[in-house]
Amino acid sequence: MKPNGHPERQLPNGNNVNKHKGYSGLRLIVLFCAFLVVLVNPFINFYLHNNFIQGWYQSIGIGSLWFVSPLEGLESLLITKSIYMPSIIGMVIPFTIALLLGRVFCSWICPVTFFLELTDRLRKKISKHEKLRNRLVVAKWVLWFTLTAELVTSMVLGKPIFVFLSPPGLVGREIMMLVFFGSMAFEGVLLIAILLLEFVTRRFFCRTFCPLGALLAFIGRKRKLIVEFLPENCTGCRKCERSCPMGLVPQKDEGRSAFCWNCGECIDSCGENSLKLSWQNP
Repeated sequence: MKPNGHPERQLPNGNNVNKHKGYSGLRLIVLFCAFLVVLVNPFINFYLHNNFIQGWYQSIGIGSLWFVSPLEGLESLLITKSIYMPSIIGMVIPFTIALLLGRVFCSWICPVTFFLELTDRLRKKISKHEKLRNRLVVAKWVLWFTLTAELVTSMVLGKPIFVFLSPPGLVGREIMMLVFFGSMAFEGVLLIAILLLEFVTRRFFCRTFCPLGALLAFIGRKRKLIVEFLPENCTGCRKCERSCPMGLVPQKDEGRSAFCWNCGECIDSCGENSLKLSWQNP
């Protein structure tokens, strides 16, 4: 027994295995806290007239510090063909996080992911199946096509498409519309469609059709934080593969790929200590 009360067992090589790593539970707490920001903030703005925190996860300001989604900033740059320094500065921190940690916004902060996690848990209770087999699978490179198509279409139309149809942004916008105007926008049906897909296949939109996720994945393709595979401990049970919401195969070292979003699900599922989050030094 470890000091924290978690059971452990011995591998043949003598290493201890902690079978309760808990990334999933911790991630849900972080997602909930991140969702509270976009849920509570409009009420604070509207009823208390306190604007210390403004906006949502497309562009959010905390005091005088602003964070701008790299995709929205890039769209603006390509469409206007001019450099707006506040937008560039606002992208620095999100860009740096993606450069070092990859798509952690998608797995640890995005309000859509929070709803998908709740939907996934509801599905488990309804179906009694722990893991859902992905019934809609497309080639991973489609994610890059989605990003390219979105940017090209925005340039052709001269309109920042993802500003209006960003699912993370829609969550904040729908809450704001409800608080300020007592109604919701039609674009909210996109969120409903994404949630309903979760009963058929896991994270289909995130895996394939989210241009923001694609851009963050591209930025973080050489990230420092990766899921490291330790083949000497692997028994080939494939639990990690079945648990991965992104449809990756960790035992093929796909935890190092751009498509991994470092959620830790595969690590939690592994009882052999063959996967771990690892910081890669130069």
